[in-house]
Amino acid sequence: MLSVCALAASLAALTPDPERERVVRLMHAEAEHYGALSRQIWEYAELGYKEHRSAKLLRDQLQSAGFRITENVGGIPTAFVAEWGQGKPVTGIMGEFDALPGLSQEAVPERKPLVEGGAGHGCGHNLFGVAAAHAAIAVKRHLEEKGLAGTVRFFGTPAEEGGSGKVYMIRAGAFEGTDVVLTWHPGNRNSVNDASMLAIISGRFRFRGVPAHASSAPEAGRSALDAVLLMNHATEMLREHMPREARIHYVILNGGAAPNIVPDFAETYYYARHPQMAALDGLWDRILKCAGGAAMATETRLEHEVESSNYELLPNDALLKLLRRNLSFVGGVRYTAQEQAFAEKLAATLEPGRRAALGTQEELFFEEDRLTSSASSDVGDVSWNVPTAQFTAATWVPGTPAHSWQSAACSGMSIGRKGMIVAAKTLALSALDVFYDPNQVELARESFRQRKGGQEYRSRIPAAKAPPLDYRDKR
Repeated sequence: MLSVCALAASLAALTPDPERERVVRLMHAEAEHYGALSRQIWEYAELGYKEHRSAKLLRDQLQSAGFRITENVGGIPTAFVAEWGQGKPVTGIMGEFDALPGLSQEAVPERKPLVEGGAGHGCGHNLFGVAAAHAAIAVKRHLEEKGLAGTVRFFGTPAEEGGSGKVYMIRAGAFEGTDVVLTWHPGNRNSVNDASMLAIISGRFRFRGVPAHASSAPEAGRSALDAVLLMNHATEMLREHMPREARIHYVILNGGAAPNIVPDFAETYYYARHPQMAALDGLWDRILKCAGGAAMATETRLEHEVESSNYELLPNDALLKLLRRNLSFVGGVRYTAQEQAFAEKLAATLEPGRRAALGTQEELFFEEDRLTSSASSDVGDVSWNVPTAQFTAATWVPGTPAHSWQSAACSGMSIGRKGMIVAAKTLALSALDVFYDPNQVELARESFRQRKGGQEYRSRIPAAKAPPLDYRDKR
């Protein structure tokens, strides 16, 4: 990895403190405006590849600030790139804006859906995209005022939640020519660490059998449901013999129409994860054998397809150094009395083991112990193509898990918006450091080369597969 001396020496040429203070002051004055935008996207709560109003709101905001907009990237109506400036360095900032199914929630500390069964921002992407856009606009303003050379790009990336939108944008060449990419994610604390994430492959397994009357002619039938159950049972047996770091999850999407009809169609949906894509390939091959064996045993026909796949995150030491520096400069937040009351009520709904100290999110966490998060994201694919770094800002009450009604509630109120502004400021200052000292690009590239270790990127999503724009539709 890059030496501590080399990284420390590079900090001298970065954004001067008076300029950082001015950027932070100007962004703080705009907090209410961007907070209102995040609330709008929170209310839209649009699912992956369906984020038409959310994407338009962000595009319009960036275009009005002077960015050039490229829409429909990779054949995805909600994917876009906004760009300002010219020449090198080219610094990218990524934003997401898709919601999750079933997590509709009012901004209150008890379970209260806005729309029963509706979508909600349980991963805080309403904050994610707006903070990133705020940062990009602040960077553009500063570059313009100071006459600094370079290009800032905002990547509007849809369908992170299981749709692998960034993979299709990579295929379309959207990230080509970008020197570094900075991004963040909502969370329950302020953190910059060198944690990776799990690689993932997901796929659908469909079995086709022969229908028959289940009581009067069972011998004439070949049950597709039996095939699904047998595959799932075989996978359960596999758990004993797979790496302990691996994860397998599945659901049955279709198990037949009626008990007295031998099901001629059944479908199961799988996720498999591992800290390394190379090892995950072997596990996925074994899952395929479970499916093939089930089809053979039940005399059914198997169809399967990879739904999505994402690489593990490749941390970047040089860029993480910038994020630590600037998150320390920006600092965390303290709750008002009203926010404290909200936090106490919400914390009471969490599992006892998840409850944490309330009232402040001023503490910063800077771990450097090569952790691996249990989550997966298409940010990982970007990190294998461009030097990339990500951090977390405290937008939720301490202890709040992602993908919960509690995180959706926080994402729609002031606690979430406060954390969002911390993220926006940190992103903007870190991006400006690259413009003030373009040598940071080479430091980031060197870390990128070392972390890859000679491995090449190859998406496990079939090359001929089009973006699954309907993946959230019921089938």
